[in-house]
Amino acid sequence: MRLVLKMEELDCAHCAQKMEDKIGKLAGVESVSISFMAQKMILQIAEGTDKDALIKEIEKAIHSVDKHCNLVL
Repeated sequence: MRLVLKMEELDCAHCAQKMEDKIGKLAGVESVSISFMAQKMILQIAEGTDKDALIKEIEKAIHSVDKHCNLVL
């Protein structure tokens, strides 16, 4: 399943790369791409993955890199 999530207050491309690295290691994430310029994340998640639980884990990963950055759900 493909998800496109809007982000806000993503400060730099380096932070986006760190977030991609962390999120890419989460169970159920097949691929992730974060665009600093577009302020969005494109995810490919495995079928059967609990989307809500995964989004909570993604938010934790984002905040571990930049506590001010948020997903717009």
